[in-house]
Amino acid sequence: MKTAVSKHLLGDNHLSVASSLSGASSLNNLTLLYTSQGRYGEAELLSLQALELTKRLLGDDHPNVAAILNNLAYLYYSQGRYGEAEPRLKQALELTKRLLGDDHPNTITVRENLREMCEQWNQ
Repeated sequence: MKTAVSKHLLGDNHLSVASSLSGASSLNNLTLLYTSQGRYGEAELLSLQALELTKRLLGDDHPNVAAILNNLAYLYYSQGRYGEAEPRLKQALELTKRLLGDDHPNTITVRENLREMCEQWNQ
């Protein structure tokens, strides 16, 4: 409800709206919830909206973009859509390495997600 009110009062492009909708915020978290419930269509739509909004407001080179790409890849991975998951994980890994460093926990997580997906895909 708070998000809807913020969007109405501030508009889609206001930074506080992006903060509440992107990265580790409610929209991205809702994406993960829907994915875990098997509501893949809804999860994908929300994830793509969060990605577009975050890029528009924070730019392409932001850790929140990498987090959303990682979660979008997880959504595709969960459905066996490895060909769609892999480029998102590679992009997320490139971003986290460049923005946060090789040893940052987010970088390590994305690297492990990519390794795990590649192992699963090759079986």
